[in-house]
Formats: sequence, structure tokens, C-alpha cells
Amino acid sequence: MSGPGPASGLAPEPVPRSCADAGVDAGADAGAAAGLDLAAEHEALMQFLYLAPVGLVQAGTDGAITLINPISAQLLMPLSRDGCLDNLFTALQDVAPEVRTLCQQFTAPRGKICDGLHIHLHGGGGRAGPRILALSIVKLDAARLMGVLQDVTLQVQRDRQLRQSDAWLNALLASVSDYALVSLDGAGRIEQWNDSIGRVTGYTRSVVGQPYAVFEPGDTTTPEHAQDLLREADGSGWSLDEGLRLRADGTPFWASAMISPLPERDPAAPDTDPAYCLVLRDITDRRDASESWRQAVFSDHLTGVANRRGFFHAAELELGRARRYPRPVAVALFDLDHFKLVNDTHGHPVGDAVLRAFAEALRTTFRAVDVVARLGGEEFAVLLPSTGITQACAVARRVLAAVEGLTVRADGAAVTFTVSAGVVLADAQAGNIDDLLKRADRALYAAKAGGRNRVVCWTADLPGVAA
Repeated sequence: MSGPGPASGLAPEPVPRSCADAGVDAGADAGAAAGLDLAAEHEALMQFLYLAPVGLVQAGTDGAITLINPISAQLLMPLSRDGCLDNLFTALQDVAPEVRTLCQQFTAPRGKICDGLHIHLHGGGGRAGPRILALSIVKLDAARLMGVLQDVTLQVQRDRQLRQSDAWLNALLASVSDYALVSLDGAGRIEQWNDSIGRVTGYTRSVVGQPYAVFEPGDTTTPEHAQDLLREADGSGWSLDEGLRLRADGTPFWASAMISPLPERDPAAPDTDPAYCLVLRDITDRRDASESWRQAVFSDHLTGVANRRGFFHAAELELGRARRYPRPVAVALFDLDHFKLVNDTHGHPVGDAVLRAFAEALRTTFRAVDVVARLGGEEFAVLLPSTGITQACAVARRVLAAVEGLTVRADGAAVTFTVSAGVVLADAQAGNIDDLLKRADRALYAAKAGGRNRVVCWTADLPGVAA
């Protein structure tokens, strides 16, 4: 009788499995689970992109778009020249070319590149009102950028209307005797004369045809200033400027000037030159009342020139204008040579007299439109709008020549002194005031090291400057 064989009906013994076999199966299970998790995360991301109430776009550091949601596509597609949205920088090139530069110049491994940058999609001469996007860009890592787009046209219009209403209301409530209503052509020339112009400024009908800058002292403005205000009015619907003005007899007065673009004068001729309305208001009384506050906040108590806060405030405004409407902006940094020796030898009252004398030398040498400031101690800075590096260095040398011929007499002492200067021009790599002052300080250090009493203009090959 044969013994039990394979067909005996008993279940076969399980084949023993190695640890390696078990690990393979476990790894496969884990991989499958991870794949499901990634798929779920991807689906959640897609839902977020589609349902987000703002435009979202992910791009590489070269601008190549990798992800974009429908809102972003809707906002950016009108900007595309060929109907494709494959590169964020290319799509924005015509309306916001600075976005590419901002991203390329951002060297941190991650962080916010820009926040709420306003992009005007179409100007329309300021009459129909531009459509405005707000763009924020964050660098996620070395290879990815994330952009957030919002249409803020209505918000900007409401804010502008509110500010404009306040400005008009203040002008009307003050009294009808302290403002002039002036019509301007597209180049900013005065088109018509009326009684209000004569009452506020004293000018007669002969002023017709002259640029409205005729009301401004020549050394308190730059040639580009008038056009800046017209372009700002075109883009935003209005522009507001306060400053010193001159009446026909040369009498100065403080005024606010609001410029608004007018509707097209001939609807049948859309190419008609634009026209503007200028409201010039005498605010001398209000300015006098606030002057003590302005002096306390923005002026140096010892010398009377601007203080550090006033200088930085003016510099940020001017550099902002230069970014919108390119033009040169220079900064000159001055430091009195061996000033500590003056204080140690003659005392601080004499040292203060020297600082006041030098501040006056700066004021008389530079233009009224230039911003002279004492940054601290014996260090002074001057902001020069619409000035190239050659002209700025030439003016700085005139300051040194004026100081060489200066003798300060105080408390029985007669003190002569010299100064050194570093001059720098704003560019794409140094477009903010902190970077400009760092470069100017390098140039000033080179002037000191070279023997003092000299001007050095910043260049990339100065000692200690990285290539």
C-alpha cells in the first residue's frame, strides 16, 4: 500500500520566504501608497489653482511658465503677442519690463521680490482710465518663482476719486481768491488767460503760449519735472505738486499745483493732442503754519540743511521718479578732513561754526533743486536730480575750491579746513539710496586714502570694490 502522496488532499506546506522578498513587497506597498499621496496632493493643488480667487502663476527663474490658473491666463493673455503664454517675462515685457530685472537682481535663495507692483495694461491717455494689475512675486527656491495677480482697477479708481474729491473740496472751501485755473496743451504750455491767473500770479495775457514752468523759480526744478507731472496725470488721472512759485513781479509764494487731463476736445479726431487743467493754489499761510513742524522733522538743528531723515525721504522720491521716467541721479558724499583735530584744538563751539560754514558753502554751490543734508557728525550728502556723473564731480570740485578759500573765525580762532568727496551715479545695480551711499562711501574712502582734499568718482575698479 502506497503512502500518502501529493494527491492525498492535505494542503502543501507554505514555502519559506526570505527577508529580502518581504522587503520587496513592503517597498512596493509603500511606493504605491506614496504614489497615491502624490496624486492626491497634485489633485488638491490643481483644485486650489482653479478655485483661487486671484491669478496664480508658477515660473522658472528664466520666466518659463510651468503652472498657471485660469484667472492668470485671462489677465495675461491680452498681453501675449503670439497668443501663447509660455514665459511670464515675455508676456509683461511691453507693460512691466522691470519685472525681469527685479527677478534677475534678486540674489537671495528665497523671499519676496515685489509686492503689489502696479501694472498699467493700457493707458488710454488717462481719460478712460487704465486697467491696473497688482503683481506680487515670491522666489520659492533656486529654480521657482510664484506670482500672484489681481485686477485692482476699481480699487485704484476709488482711491484716486477719493483723493481727488478731497483735493477739490479743500480748494473750493478755502476761498475763490487764492487759486488760479489754467488750461494747458499737451506740451504743458498755457493756452488761455483768465482773471484768476492774473489775481494769483500777476501775469497778463502775454503768458499765453509759455510753459507753465514760468511760475517756478528756475533753480528749484529740473527740465523733466513738468513732463513728469503731465505723464503722472495721464497715468493716474491727476497729479499734485507743492513747491515754491513766482509771481510776475518776482515775489515768491508757496503753491499747490494739481493737473488733471481733460476729455478729448474733438471726439471725431481721437488723435487730437491732449489737454490739461492746472489748478494753482496759494498755500503760503498753510505752509507758514506747518513750517516749524517740517523743520523739526526734516532739518538738521545745527546747520539748517536737511537731516538724514529728510535726505532719505527726498532720495526715495527722486529715485522712484527716475525708475518710472529714466534720467540720471547722482549723490555726492562729503567729509571734513581731520575734523576731530579741529574740535580737540579749538573746542566744539568752533567745530560747530566750521560745520555751519561748510553747510552754507554747499548751499551756495549747489542748485536749489539739489538736496543738501547733514547725515551725522562731519558727514554731508547732496542729492542731484537729473545730473550725470561728470557734472556732479565738477560741482563737487567747486565745493572743494570754495572751502580752500574759506576761513572760519569763531571764539578768537581762525580755522581753515579741507574736505574730501565721493560721487556716485545711480544705475540698475545701485538703484536705492542705501546702495548709492555705500558706493559713495567707497569713493570717499579712496579720496581719503589718496591724500584727502580731493574728489573721487565711484568706479567698479576702486580698491575694495568687488568685480
